[in-house]
Amino acid sequence: MNAAYMIEKKTISFANSIINTSVMIFILLLVVIGCYAIWDSDQVFQTANSARYEIYKPTIEDEGKSFEELQAINSDIFGWLTVYGTHIDYPVVQGFDNIHYVNYNAEGEYSLSGSIFLDVACNCEFSDFNSIIYGHHMEKQAMFGEIGCFNEKSYFDDHKYGMIYCDGKEHGLEFFAIVHADAYDGNVFKTRITKRKDRQAYIDMLLDRAIYFRDVQITADDNIILLSTCSASSTNGRDILAARITDEIYVDAFKTKEPENTIINRILTVDGLAGIWPQVSLWTNIFFIGLLFFQRTRFNKKYRHVISYERR
Repeated sequence: MNAAYMIEKKTISFANSIINTSVMIFILLLVVIGCYAIWDSDQVFQTANSARYEIYKPTIEDEGKSFEELQAINSDIFGWLTVYGTHIDYPVVQGFDNIHYVNYNAEGEYSLSGSIFLDVACNCEFSDFNSIIYGHHMEKQAMFGEIGCFNEKSYFDDHKYGMIYCDGKEHGLEFFAIVHADAYDGNVFKTRITKRKDRQAYIDMLLDRAIYFRDVQITADDNIILLSTCSASSTNGRDILAARITDEIYVDAFKTKEPENTIINRILTVDGLAGIWPQVSLWTNIFFIGLLFFQRTRFNKKYRHVISYERR
């Protein structure tokens, strides 16, 4: 009886040990993955954060000297884009195609965050009728992550102006429409429109397809810019913020206060939830590891009590 009992005891103990060890190894792997996800996400965000380039932003005071230092690092940099009241405040590059800067930052280094870049078919002095600038839709409102916010009427109404810097001069941006389109829509992503009637037709098409637009008199003689990024609402969707380039430099009414996308607002967005998920996963795993050790301790104490009782 004692021999059979000891064999049964050892078998149960061995099986219990294997199960507990396997579960702990599995959970530890999840913790490692969670830690790596947090680290990796932070690295990508740090690369994409507009604050990284703040020291190079051209200003009237330094007459663009700091900007020239950035151009010395990467000669593909030709301009600077700012959307007032957002974190969109980046150098603009133009590559030899529309692929390279999808995965390379403005300093020419490989990065998943990519760059804010001008379509290769457009003139970098923005002398074309329409110019298209691309950027990733990223979490934590980095790169063009805030363009999707313009789909909200109140946000669109409050954010009217921006600035584009090129050829040593600042130009005003007056945003007049937010448009949703398919990535493969050739009517929207059309460049080098030269005929006056085609230009007017293009303007009419944008306004007709706009989610929201302002009563701004856009004509075929204007120069316009489209800021394009991926949309969270559809797989191949693109959110496009359209602006007219003006000679007037608008006052940045948001300059003395923090952009509207506070921590709470970011958490409530899809991207914000994606950004905090690795941390939630990590602490959940740590909780279950602690719970597992606690339950195992309780089990061992109870098991020893039963063994001691049966021996008596």
